[in-house]
Amino acid sequence: MKRKREEPGDYLCSGEPGHGHGLGAFIRSLLAGIPWSERAERVDTHSYKAPRGGVVRVHNANGKTLVVGEDRDDVLVRSCKRARAESSHAAAELLDAIRIVDTESAGALELEVETPRKWNRHGSANLEVRLPRSLRVEVVASNGKVSIDGIRAAVRARSSNGSVSVVHVLGDIEVHTSNAKVECCDTCGRLIARSSNGKIELEEHRGSIDASTSNGLIQARVDEVGPEGILLATSNGRIVLQLPDKTDADVDLHVDNGVIRNDRNLARATRETNGRVRGTLGRGGIPIKLRTSNGSICLR
Repeated sequence: MKRKREEPGDYLCSGEPGHGHGLGAFIRSLLAGIPWSERAERVDTHSYKAPRGGVVRVHNANGKTLVVGEDRDDVLVRSCKRARAESSHAAAELLDAIRIVDTESAGALELEVETPRKWNRHGSANLEVRLPRSLRVEVVASNGKVSIDGIRAAVRARSSNGSVSVVHVLGDIEVHTSNAKVECCDTCGRLIARSSNGKIELEEHRGSIDASTSNGLIQARVDEVGPEGILLATSNGRIVLQLPDKTDADVDLHVDNGVIRNDRNLARATRETNGRVRGTLGRGGIPIKLRTSNGSICLR
């Protein structure tokens, strides 16, 4: 799961119909007169001083959010605002009404996309935030994908309806999503990942892991196990864990309805009739627990 770095502007206005000539213009002509058929789009850019407390919080109710750590001193925010209305004039007015509200509280910079409530279903903003690598990042999104890249500090992300991707991060990570998947790659620190209805994919991680989902696959490739160990749990799905060749851990695998495949040599291994395998890797000590109710477990 190698991830290419996002280039400036790549993230903003992708995935939506354009406003040029040809087929798009023809379709818009057919839709003329239908309520909320007129569209408008604009990219705005703002720059802020890095907060004294070292924290940036982003709230985006409707739209994608990208946060990228860079070698810079300021916080640069680009927003691609989109609006639909009954006329081109009303759509332009809605664009003006969608704005980023910035506040600084207790040394943290808060950035929130504000859309008038009566128009919140017809306006959105994709955000691209570029900031110093050392800043801690917190993102809350209601409807939209969240991507975080290149941070050298703690990261927290929550999305109600959208996937979360975290790559190239050195710091503790906490990720929550309700109806989408979680992806992490090239990360180091304590990792907590939660998804209600989505798979969790973790690659090239160094540190401890606590990951769970109600319905979905959990797949993790760990380069170095942290002292707090690894806990992976899913109610309905498969678990695949790949560990480094040299690992000292106490392993506990448990399935209610499924099979366990163990490709590692476990010392003092026991296999119980209730779908449980326990044993020791190396000198033991670090806990590794894998749990699924309906699915299989594969330890590599």
